[in-house]
Parts: sequence; C-alpha cells; structure tokens
Amino acid sequence: MDQPNETVLRVRNLRLYFQTRRGPVQAVDGVDFDLRKNEATVVIGESGCGKSSLAKAILRLLPRNAGTYDGEVWLHDQNIMLLNDESFRKEIRWRRISMVPQAAMNALNPVMKIGDQVSEPAMVHLNLNHEDATKSAARMLEHVGVPIDFLHRYAFELSGGMRQRSALAMALVTLPDVVILDEPTSALDVLTQASIMNLMKRMKKELETSFILITHDIATSSELADNVAVMYAGQIVEVGDARRFFAKPLHPYSYALMASVPRLRETIEPEFITGQPPSLLNPPTAAGSRIAARSALTNATKHRRCSSRKATARYVAGSTTMRSK
Repeated sequence: MDQPNETVLRVRNLRLYFQTRRGPVQAVDGVDFDLRKNEATVVIGESGCGKSSLAKAILRLLPRNAGTYDGEVWLHDQNIMLLNDESFRKEIRWRRISMVPQAAMNALNPVMKIGDQVSEPAMVHLNLNHEDATKSAARMLEHVGVPIDFLHRYAFELSGGMRQRSALAMALVTLPDVVILDEPTSALDVLTQASIMNLMKRMKKELETSFILITHDIATSSELADNVAVMYAGQIVEVGDARRFFAKPLHPYSYALMASVPRLRETIEPEFITGQPPSLLNPPTAAGSRIAARSALTNATKHRRCSSRKATARYVAGSTTMRSK
C-alpha cells in the first residue's frame, strides 16, 4: 500500500529539443524534480522558459520537429521513457498521467456535448461501455461542481469557469496518479481563479491525486503549492518546499522573481528583472552564464552573486535547496 509521502513521479535529466532551420531549440535541458503522492509541485518562470514543453515531454506529446528527447521519467518504479509509443498511449497517457492543457476553456469540442467529452477518456482508457462511462462522467462533473444537467450541454453554453471545471473533470475521470495543469486559471476573472484553485485543493485532498501546476502567476500558485520548481531558460534552477521558498528563495533568479511580486501592506515597490532571457537556440554554455548577465543588472539581486558554477536543483524533502556542479 502506498505511503503518504511516497514519490509518485521522478524526473531525471529530461531533455526535449526542437529542430529548426537555425538549429536545435533547447526547450527542456536536463530537468530534475520529484513529485510525491497527494502533493502539488508548482513550476514557475517567465513565458518562454520551457514550462509547457516540460509538460509535453512528460506526456510524450511531441510535435513533428521534436529532436533530442531523452532522460528518465519514473512513475512509481517504472521508467516510462522505455515504453514504445503505443504502450505509452495505452498504459500511461490519460490513464495514469493526464493533463489540463493551456487555454483549456477553448480546448473543448464545440460540436460534442460535455458529457460525451468527459466520458470519452473512460471509454478509451478504462474500456467502459457508454452507459458506465457516462455515469463516471456524471459523478466526476458533480465532484468538480458542474450540475448534472450540463452533461447534455455544449461548451458554448457554459461560462468560462464551468468550462474549466469540465476540462478538469475530463482529466480526473480516469483517476490518474498525476494531473498536469498548464495555466489552469489564465483568462479567468479573479473570483473564478480563486474558485478553481479552491476546487483543485479539494480534489487533491479527496482523490489523493498529485498535481504539477505550470504557471507564471506566482500569487495564485502559492495557494496550491506544496513544493516549487523554478524554471529558467530550459532548466530548473531551484526546487524546494513551498513555505521555505516563498519566504526565502535561494537562487538569484528565484529571489528576483519573488521580488517582482506585489504584496499587500508593504511599502516596498516591486522590483523588475532587466534584460531578456537567453535564446534557447544557442544558450550560453559557460557555467552559470544563463542567468549571470541578467542578475548583474537586477536590483533585486544586487547583494547576491551568481555562482561561478552551473546552478542546478536538488530535491530534498521539507527544504529549499540547490546544489552546484
């Protein structure tokens, strides 16, 4: 029987490069992190740093121009990177790891009823007949706060919040071990965002599901996070316990990122990070150089110095740590 703190997902040295005419885009470059049972790891970082590509790499949702794709992804005691594509589709994708994609509100099929869309994963991956799959869909929709009669409605008849809940129900209907949420609250108003985050916290507790939340909204992500992974220029530079991270980030980029977040009841103005991230077509290879140029220009990190060595992250339960190599 699983232990409460059992590691569900272990990602080691995961790489995903995209081939272009100008050379390989190193979207995911040697990523390491762990995800434990019934916990949420939040992946934060600027737009374009590789967060969504990381989700696609874990789920093996690869575009035609995918080039280098290697590393280890352990789901419990199984390295799922060793599975062929057909076995991965049947045994892993959506059955054990599912996803709520970016702009999920617009990902629903406009000509299919909500009930048919939510029940489809149960029919395909759990081999349920239409009647049983519809019952499972109805239970999951009710679980996420969507009225049962919405089974027979189309996506355009639902509000943004209800469409987001329906997309979440679709990801949860097979009761997977891990759910990846890519910007689940984007394009929603503040009240609906709070409602969706409270829903996910309840789902995590009731279904004992582990979440990977990908976002650039640091304030919202803090509501769900048990652990935080900071991504910059295709690499994860810091991983740590959420309480410690939000109070005292270690990496210079993490510190600058937190310093840019407005806070209530504070007179200190938020800082901003100057400059641009390096191109992932040909990122710097010298130790520590991906962040060094920017952190030297950032007021938030003026009292800190980038390590002369390449900064990488190491997960240690209950703490915020880094290691250099």
